[in-house]
Amino acid sequence: MPRKFTPEYPPEFRAEAVRLVREGGRQVSVAAKDLGVSAESLRHWVAQAELDSGRRKNGLTTDERQELVRLRRRVRDLEEDKVILKKATAFFAAETRKTR
Repeated sequence: MPRKFTPEYPPEFRAEAVRLVREGGRQVSVAAKDLGVSAESLRHWVAQAELDSGRRKNGLTTDERQELVRLRRRVRDLEEDKVILKKATAFFAAETRKTR
């Protein structure tokens, strides 16, 4: 079943929501209800903010996650290039054999 598309919340909104939970002493579920977001989303934002600030060590920071995405994309592109080069090599090898 396809997931519903929900628009991304602006970084400022996320930061303010995290601040409400941290400094306001509010429970995640109550703050999420007041803000109109899911409790799981807000819980994830708080956990990510804790990773980014160094309070937690059991995950990737936002910068590390972005780098991982960039590197995976680069690997995928290089693998595609490798497949193309293999096909081109086979094609030109076959052409070379025909002309001899």
